[in-house]
Amino acid sequence: MKLSEIKQAILAGFFSVVTISALTLLTYKTELGIFLVASFGSTMVLLYGYPESPFAQPKNIFFGHFLTSIVGVIFVNFIPLPIFITIPLAVGLGVSLMIIFGVTHPPAGGNPIIVIIGSASFDYILSPIIIGSIIVLVFGVILNRFILKKEYPKKIKF
Repeated sequence: MKLSEIKQAILAGFFSVVTISALTLLTYKTELGIFLVASFGSTMVLLYGYPESPFAQPKNIFFGHFLTSIVGVIFVNFIPLPIFITIPLAVGLGVSLMIIFGVTHPPAGGNPIIVIIGSASFDYILSPIIIGSIIVLVFGVILNRFILKKEYPKKIKF
């Protein structure tokens, strides 16, 4: 392993600690609500380990989490089928919609599972998904662009 790869791995781990710590502190040390969702842990891998990836771009992170969580909430609240049927259907639909809308973010593929197992309501979309994603992206831009001086978000070439 090259020294540059080791440095990237250490920085990705460190910035993941910083970002997830902020979400955890907001969730457990304030009365403001829930800001943490398990799939944000996987988001850290892309956001800090591979920020140049199309899957790590802000629109993919935000809308990937948003879209798949909405699918999960719709299934848990409106599709009266057994859980062993709703989970795979919701994951499949969420993955399809992310690809169709061009907002694929692999960690978000797990959101329907989280939502359905947790029997989440529509409130879950606002917090932790929308607010948590925005916090993640603010940290991602600050750390990648301003501290590491990387091109993030990556400019779209027309």
